[in-house]
Amino acid sequence: MPDMEVQSATAPPPAVVKRDPAEKITRVPSESPLVDVMGGSSRHEIRIHEHGFIALMDAMPRLCPQGQTADFAIVQAARVSYGAGTKKVNEDRGLIRYLLRHRHTTPFEMVEFKFHIAMPIFIARQWIRHRTANVNEYSGRYSIVPDQFYKPTVEQVRKQSKSNRQGGEETFVGSESAKQRDSETGQEGARTAEEFVKYLEEAEALYAKYTKLTEAGVSRELARIGLPVSVYTQWYWKCDLHNILRFLSLRMDAHAQKEIRDYAEAMYALLEPIVPVTMEAWRDYELESVRLTRLEVEALRGLRDGGDGSIKSDNSREKAEWEVKRASLGL
Repeated sequence: MPDMEVQSATAPPPAVVKRDPAEKITRVPSESPLVDVMGGSSRHEIRIHEHGFIALMDAMPRLCPQGQTADFAIVQAARVSYGAGTKKVNEDRGLIRYLLRHRHTTPFEMVEFKFHIAMPIFIARQWIRHRTANVNEYSGRYSIVPDQFYKPTVEQVRKQSKSNRQGGEETFVGSESAKQRDSETGQEGARTAEEFVKYLEEAEALYAKYTKLTEAGVSRELARIGLPVSVYTQWYWKCDLHNILRFLSLRMDAHAQKEIRDYAEAMYALLEPIVPVTMEAWRDYELESVRLTRLEVEALRGLRDGGDGSIKSDNSREKAEWEVKRASLGL
């Protein structure tokens, strides 16, 4: 971001334009030209999977001083002022990084974004766990559910992780271990993946019965309950930047389910040009950082003093997580 001077707070105040005196409203023109953070577009959209998308519909602030980004509103809130203040842009960057580094969160709540999102219901049910947004979802009570389903390819079908009860990691087809196993067992993994895809196709076939029964008079609110969670839904999702960063921290993490991670990464791509200073600091201090527990700090001290660097814990998960951190730190 270029280093640029912002008009001093000691400069003469701008002219005040008054409306009807009876309304007691004054309009204060901007000290500098304002630009649309979305460049005049009605939406910025990224397509995801076959039927999904995430679209940025609006932002607050939508207008920002020329030469700045929406990051300025965070600085403005932090300084509790009505203008950009007397700081340079590079000093604003330092303040934003300080706020994130020390977890001063309220200034980031002053920036909001509204998205229009289409995703399978199984992703929506994970997404709604983040209870800090305003959400309005497509209703299967009022409207017919669209004939759209999420179906991975055979190569995308994942096996259940042995170390993580929530997730799947290795695929049945394509990985080196899968190739070795298949050569020994006669394509067992490929058959399993193909069977799963066929199972999803059979679930999608329920849609024909769904539409037939609604046409026969069954209420939409009841007819929909037989549809699988692979069917697509849509919603509008509005959230402040602080809680969006919390969402991204969890859903861009390598342990998040691949399908929702695709949406989180697309959301990041939409926001990064609008609040680049914040997103850079968030990557530095959150997404790509390593947090150490008290036990891990003690293990590091032990390593410094000639120990083996092992963690003093009888919890296997905690030990495994420490080994991953040690590897990432090159220890």
